[in-house]
Amino acid sequence: MPETLDSDVSLRISNITKRFGDFTAVEDLSFDVRAGRVFGFLGPNGAGKTTTIRMIVGITAPDEGSISLFNESISYATQNRIGYLPEERGLYKKMKVVDQLKYFAELKGVSRSDADKKIDFWLERMGLGEWKKAKTTDLSKGMQQKIQFISTVLHDPDLLILDEPFSGLDPVNVEFMIDVLSEFRTQQKTVIFSTHLMETAERLCHDIILINKSRKVIGGSLREVKESYGTNLIAFRGLNAERVISDKLLVDKIVTHADEQELHLAEGVDPQQVLKALIDWGADVTKFEITEPSLNDIFIEKVTNA
Repeated sequence: MPETLDSDVSLRISNITKRFGDFTAVEDLSFDVRAGRVFGFLGPNGAGKTTTIRMIVGITAPDEGSISLFNESISYATQNRIGYLPEERGLYKKMKVVDQLKYFAELKGVSRSDADKKIDFWLERMGLGEWKKAKTTDLSKGMQQKIQFISTVLHDPDLLILDEPFSGLDPVNVEFMIDVLSEFRTQQKTVIFSTHLMETAERLCHDIILINKSRKVIGGSLREVKESYGTNLIAFRGLNAERVISDKLLVDKIVTHADEQELHLAEGVDPQQVLKALIDWGADVTKFEITEPSLNDIFIEKVTNA
């Protein structure tokens, strides 16, 4: 990922390494998170994502390398500009929702009058207004997830860090949370979210980094990452085409979907070359569309090859 000007960077990770005994959780990792953008921190389980986030928020410290927040070293002041939703949830089971939210707001220095207004706003926004005086044990897992999200944003953080924010949510609530996070895209907020749900990352992220086995694999803007894979994919539907698409000089791999095939062209082959061969052969072509790999395709290829 190309280095950006300091004024454009909310977070800079420089060559950090973290070890636990003989195990290296994060190794020589570097990346920038640009201000006002949504950054996807991607990788399979155990890749080192959560360990990196814990170093960013000051739970632990890197053994090597450095981390700067808003062009400053990590401090209480910079930490107070972060909203962090950890993967492990932490609500008090017997405490009322409103009391918990007031407590979390107070920890972040929000005045009582501001906290009351923000709590009412966010409970209504999340469809939980009627649960204000309920206890955590009265809430579903998805509701608890929403309450914890509210506690993360009550102090209006400049940097929002979400570790697997869709865990425990059903498909309807995943869509709801995507809508909420999309609102942050329109503000001058910086959002980092760690996930292994590639389709969701593709919908939300401006920039991404993919790590695997403690190291960076690929990173950059979503557009740069996709364009680096070229245009060697064809979404194809047709009859009497087997002779052409099975030619290894033209098509390296075929992935069959429900009603069409994805053709991975051989290296150096132009899509028009394949289309001409199909027409010359007399194939009945009903779809021939040049596509780009999905983030999920890139993720699987990089992780599998590693």
